[in-house]
Order: sequence, then C-alpha cells, then structure tokens
Amino acid sequence: MSPDHGEHPGPTDKRSEQMEIPLRHVEKTREPLHEPLPLIVPDIVHLDRLVRELPTRARLRFERIFHVSSCVGELRPPKEMHGWIEGYFGSVESVLKQRIIKVTNLVTLEGALFNELRARRPTEARTASDAVTEARSRVGDPFCRPERLTPQDVFGRVRGEHCITASNVAKYDGFHGLVIFNEHDPLAFNAEQVADYVDTAYRWGLEANRSDPEAKYFFFMWNCLWKAAASILHGHAQMAVTREMHYAKVEALRRVALTYSRAQGTNYFDDLYSVHADVGLGFERDGVRVMAYLTPVKERETLLLAGGLTAALKQALYDTLACFKEALGVQSFNVALYMPPLDAVEEDWSGFPVVVRVVDRGDPISRTSDIGGMELYASNVIGSDPYFVIRQLKAAFAIH
Repeated sequence: MSPDHGEHPGPTDKRSEQMEIPLRHVEKTREPLHEPLPLIVPDIVHLDRLVRELPTRARLRFERIFHVSSCVGELRPPKEMHGWIEGYFGSVESVLKQRIIKVTNLVTLEGALFNELRARRPTEARTASDAVTEARSRVGDPFCRPERLTPQDVFGRVRGEHCITASNVAKYDGFHGLVIFNEHDPLAFNAEQVADYVDTAYRWGLEANRSDPEAKYFFFMWNCLWKAAASILHGHAQMAVTREMHYAKVEALRRVALTYSRAQGTNYFDDLYSVHADVGLGFERDGVRVMAYLTPVKERETLLLAGGLTAALKQALYDTLACFKEALGVQSFNVALYMPPLDAVEEDWSGFPVVVRVVDRGDPISRTSDIGGMELYASNVIGSDPYFVIRQLKAAFAIH
C-alpha cells in the first residue's frame, strides 16, 4: 500500500512511464550558526504567566479547556561537545537550561510540548531543492490525463472550473475519491482554484449521498508533496463519505464537545476560540475564526472555524496556505476539513461548525520524519512558536 493510504491512480501507459524521473533523496545538512541565537524568548514560554494575568472570568474559561505547566530541563555537556553545540545553537550557555511548556487540552486530550530552545532557533528558509523543483515540473503522470488513466465513480465524474474528480482504485471507504487539479504543480494555486477544489469535492460528496443515502459523513483532505504522504505529486486532494458514524477522530470531537457544552452551558467551539483570542492567538474575519492552535498536532497548525462552507471560509483557507508558503516557507502541508453530516442523523451535531485544520509537515528534502514515538503514543513535540505563527497570519489576513 502506498504512503497515501492506498492512493493508486490506475494503469499508466508506456509514454507516462518513460517520462517519470526518479526522485533523488537528499540528506539536508544543517549549517552551523555564524552568530548566537537571538536573545528573544519565544512568547509561548510566557503562556502560564499570560493565563495568570487574565481577568478572572477569562482565566476560568481558559482553565476549563487547557492545562498549562512548565519546567526547566538542565544538562552538563562535556568539553568535547562544545564546538558541536555552538555550531548548532550558537552558544553552550543557551542549552544548559531549557524551559519547556506543556499544554494539554482537557476536553480533547490533545497535548503539546514547547521547548524554549527549539522555538528560539531562527526559521530556516526552505529554498526549493533539486528534488522539489524536479517534482513540481515533472509531467506525464496519470493525473495529467485523468479521463484516460483514472477511473470514475459509479455516479460519474464531477467537473469544476479547475479540476475533475476520479475514483480511488485502492479505497479506504466505500466512497473515496480524488479531486485532480488541472494545474500539475501542487504548490501553484490561487484563491479561485482553492475554492473550486473545495466546492468540487463537496459536490462529489452530495453525489455520493444521492447514490447511497446512508453515506452522510463527508471528509476532505489535501496532502501536498511526499512529506505529507502524497504518493502522486501532481496537485490533487481527496475526499470520502462514510456511513453510520463519522470517522473516529471527528466523532470523538463531536462527543467531547457535546459533553462540554452540556456541562458548562456554553458551546465548546465558541469557548475554544475565545480562549485563543484572550491569550492573543486568535482573530476573526468575515465570520471565520482563525487560531494558531495551542495543542497543535505538529508545526504551525492553524484552525479555521465557520458556520458553513462559506466563501469567506474558502478565502481564509487560501490566505492561510498563502501565508504558509510565502511567510513561513512551508512547502509540504496537510489540510483537513470536516463538518456536520450531509443529511439528517440520529446523533446530536448541534453547535458543531465546519472545521479546517492546516499543518506544516516539514522540509521535503529532510529524511527525518516529523513524527516519532512521542507524537504517536505520548504528546506532540513542537518546535515553532504559535505567537510567531499568529503574527504572520494576521499580516496575511490584513488584520491590524
């Protein structure tokens, strides 16, 4: 099975096989710093103090959702290591004591560990490597001719202005499809194209529901480049519609949000946004709530909440992706979009918004995975500062 959970486009012809160029795996080397790390402590390190200083009502609301603690990790390196440490971190002194912030979402039990030293390291500009440039310009894959080299669903294809759907050969659910972009380059898109990709996927979902009225739970995802698990590099997204209940993580969120709302008498998602806004990590534009999430699944995760699949939400998704690419140097990312069911169901979805999550998956040319044992079985280790992310997002959204 491929890294993209069985994403197999179908047969290729000899011409497309001849045009494929194998990717070169490049081990990225980290250049030693030529000057010490900046004497700027990441704002996330001050989170516990910021919470203590909130007005009582806001602080209690924060503490209903998040638990924050901090500790200091210390080490004593031998002299033989000093040169290596200075090359990587600027000075030996900077690593002797490291402040760590642990944040836990008490409702969802998501967690994040922010290391002061990791967040202080300057953001390295990710210039396109030969492998990335080669992948973005390489044509001849099956998605370049989707109507000939990909299957259609039982209800046919859905066509957008900038894309077309296909049925996934190796499915992970009964209805599992692709939105194949007309644009080959997965990192070349504008606001109109992003909106069309989402609209086309949603229309596909409605067609699936018409074909099987019991298929009611829609999920959209976009994996960009191999670091984000895309096995085909041609620009594309995926969508699925499942039966009986939503996918486990979405259903879990519905249940804990409902439990919270019943216990507190307030909507969980409203409070989640208010908590982020209170500590300077959230803002709203045109009915879309934007957050640099306090317990991100991985680097720079951004949450968007809206009352529906609105034009403002699709514009916000594009602005977030543009910010990731242009201001944060992101080349590989995951997008997930989930929402209440397409038709009436027995369980309670009241107060559940459309949720979009966007996360950076790291440098495409690094062989090191961005997740390991901690992320899989304990808590997420985060090397970016959410306060830096929110400042870049505000600039991209023209929020002053």
